[in-house]
Amino acid sequence: MKPGAIPSLRRWLLAGEWRAHPVRTLVAMAAIAIGVALGFAIHLINAAAYNEFSAAVRSLSGQAELQVRGAQAFIDEALYARLAQRPEIALASPVLEVDAVVPARREPLKVVGIDVFQAGAIAPDLIGMPAEDRPFDTLADDAVFLSPAAMEWLGVRQGDSLRLQVGTQPLELRVAGGLVRARAGQRLAVMDIGAAQWRLQRLGRLSRIDLKLTSGVDRAAFAAQLGRELPADILVTEPEDQEARTANMSRAYRVNLNVLALVALFTGAFLVFSTQALSVIRRRGQLALLRVLGMTRGQVLSQILLEGAWLGVVGSLLGLAAGYAMAAAALRLFGGDLGGGYFPGVQPSVQFTPVAACVFFLLGTAAALLGCAAPAWEAARARPAHAIKSGSEDTALSRLSPPWIALALIAIGAGMTRLPPVAELPIFGYLAIALLLIGGIGLMPRLAALTFSALSRFAGRVLQGSVPVLSLARLANAPNQASIALGGVLSSFSLMVAMAIMVSSFRVSVDDWLSQVLSADLYVRSAGGGSSGSLSAEEQRAIAGVPGVRRADFQRVSQLSIDPARPSVTVIAKPIDLSDPARSLPLVGESIPVSNPGGPPIWVSEAMVDLYGHRPGTQVTLPLGGQARQFTVAGVWRDYARQSGAIQMTLADYRQITGDREVNDVALWLEKNASLAQVTDALKKLPFGEALELAEPGEIRALSLQIFDRSFAVTYLLEGVAILIGLFGIAATFSAQTLARAKEFGMLRHLGVLRREILAMLAVEGGLLTLLGILTGFVLGGAISLILIFIVNPQSFHWSMQLHMPWGVLGAVALVLLASAAATALIAGRHAVSAQAVNAVREDW
Repeated sequence: MKPGAIPSLRRWLLAGEWRAHPVRTLVAMAAIAIGVALGFAIHLINAAAYNEFSAAVRSLSGQAELQVRGAQAFIDEALYARLAQRPEIALASPVLEVDAVVPARREPLKVVGIDVFQAGAIAPDLIGMPAEDRPFDTLADDAVFLSPAAMEWLGVRQGDSLRLQVGTQPLELRVAGGLVRARAGQRLAVMDIGAAQWRLQRLGRLSRIDLKLTSGVDRAAFAAQLGRELPADILVTEPEDQEARTANMSRAYRVNLNVLALVALFTGAFLVFSTQALSVIRRRGQLALLRVLGMTRGQVLSQILLEGAWLGVVGSLLGLAAGYAMAAAALRLFGGDLGGGYFPGVQPSVQFTPVAACVFFLLGTAAALLGCAAPAWEAARARPAHAIKSGSEDTALSRLSPPWIALALIAIGAGMTRLPPVAELPIFGYLAIALLLIGGIGLMPRLAALTFSALSRFAGRVLQGSVPVLSLARLANAPNQASIALGGVLSSFSLMVAMAIMVSSFRVSVDDWLSQVLSADLYVRSAGGGSSGSLSAEEQRAIAGVPGVRRADFQRVSQLSIDPARPSVTVIAKPIDLSDPARSLPLVGESIPVSNPGGPPIWVSEAMVDLYGHRPGTQVTLPLGGQARQFTVAGVWRDYARQSGAIQMTLADYRQITGDREVNDVALWLEKNASLAQVTDALKKLPFGEALELAEPGEIRALSLQIFDRSFAVTYLLEGVAILIGLFGIAATFSAQTLARAKEFGMLRHLGVLRREILAMLAVEGGLLTLLGILTGFVLGGAISLILIFIVNPQSFHWSMQLHMPWGVLGAVALVLLASAAATALIAGRHAVSAQAVNAVREDW
């Protein structure tokens, strides 16, 4: 064949294939487009939210080179004078940050107290703009400056009053102006630091001290020197550490979302494989004729790869456009956290990133090329003299999936489940899932041959009628063609099963955990969000003395920074029965007895074991109460609320160490004859009762599960996409196979088989194939779900869960797939058994 004719022939073959089967081509493109769109959209959303949140954090730090902060929330302001006198420090700016409670709102308002004269040289974005006739409002004790987003959120303007809550008491402030340089969506309030310390009841306390160093001072060396000189509970960090903490906290969530999005792309790649494999089988004689006419093996190979590449190119371009539109809509409607809650208080906007677009474009194209690689290889290797004849279709696929390769992949995947995480990410867990899935699909020809051969022998001895005998004989003698349809069902259904089992197990585990930790009759807190709400010792006594209250357990929640590169750890102090800690803690394993020489006992969450190595029986040092103190880890408890780690200790030990007598929350148990409504009314009638938030266990449980469902909304969407792609795959595969068997059906019609019997045979074949795919998908999906539950989740989020099977959901989806497969086979078969199909047998006569 002349080289100059090849380009024209390639275009003619490509256009002819697309014109002959436009629906199947569009389905394959749509599968690639869906995978690329989901992955690109999730990347754009996460990138926009993370970048905007990081920019907002940098605006608070300004041009500071170092930051001095405490392991706990506040430090003594005497440290400021000590640092300001050092010759290495050119400028020291004290900062007080408080997440102030806003009445009737769940989210707090970040209030930042600054020294205007010092902050102007480090963080000028925090300087408020007062009215022209009141230039000294930046120093006024009742003035607060709000960012545009905070004004919009609170519904106030310059000159209005702003009501906050400190402890249980209201605080009225005057909105003196705005923060014109605040980031879009950043809810922020700024006050004079002296006024903030007084009004927010933080006299003598600071959150951090921002430092600018004298020219020529080595920042790293000075930070190390300062860290050695300062007390153990004082940390010297760089502003970039805050971004690192945010990145570490949200990284696992972002990576898992992207991996789930790539699941759709993987399923799309297999749909391309089934489309191209069936296309090669159908055109086997045409390709063999081209070989006879002079087309080389390399040219045949490149032609099939070109067809797959065009599917990938067009699908990827459509996916990039759809992904950008999805990201823009999601950011506008739902914000940037996708339910994860990692980026509060920002309003990101989508930004097109060429590098990421190129990556996802290449991923989509590569997925399509991989999907058509095996069919292209088979088409190039086929012998023209053999391939040009009818009847060799099933043998054409026999070399595509040797069982030993599939078994080796499954064995390697199983071995990878024993490997540790990489950079705190379950990389080997993801690879194990991919290898198990590919290996399972690769075993389908052998599984189909064994299963349908056994059923065919059984049908020959027991069943009556030609329909089941013909159906089982066809499936048993053409297992490789059957495996294409089986693989489409298996890839989509097994992934859906795995995700459904994982999400259901997680939800049931969270529900059971909530039932265990919410054991009181009524819960009281000074504020739903923020750090300015608390209950004093006098208020605690008043609550405990309310008629009808049998027992009141007070709880103090605070934050502790152990590693500057990681998010803070939550410290929870509450009454704990040392003789039986399991009564108040959801322990994982037994609590060990603690001897006094080892230090006060603490119980750590599962994340503390993974992140810091705090195992039961070990002695650990924590910067608590102004100095490094030794504690003994007495046990591990399950915590689904905080993946960065949490520590529980007795309230008595906490108060003795820190001297802090305030609390945040109260758990109340009522007298046997007491009415919940009467106790609630009595609490509301206390002098500070209007500031209290009351909730029953059922309300907290329902709200927590609602938040859970919102957090997994993307996962539910991806499950739906997997099902949708699976249905498309079933339709495309059965349609193509049925149309390719026109000669077979024509021969059966010549032999006297009725049209309705052929249609019944197709329905039986479709149902049996799908049923085998569903049963295998249950097994494979169950295995993948075990990896997700017991490897991926513990390594990503540092918590364990119990296995729960959502039989109702899985059964409903299985029935939908089964019905759709049978219906698709029937619809496609109506054309295959038409009068024209009878004449198809003449082609070989």
